[in-house]
Amino acid sequence: MTYAVDRLHEEIAYIAYHFHWTRSEILDLDHQERRRWVREIAGINTRVNESG
Repeated sequence: MTYAVDRLHEEIAYIAYHFHWTRSEILDLDHQERRRWVREIAGINTRVNESG
């Protein structure tokens, strides 16, 4: 099974936008670690939006 290219691009854009990491830095992460960072960013955004 392959990971959808569109989904990969979404993850890269999301992490790069929030953490300003380069494409190559993000692609160096394995799938699970990249998904973990996406969840962490989403949690941060949720907390910020709920407090504001």
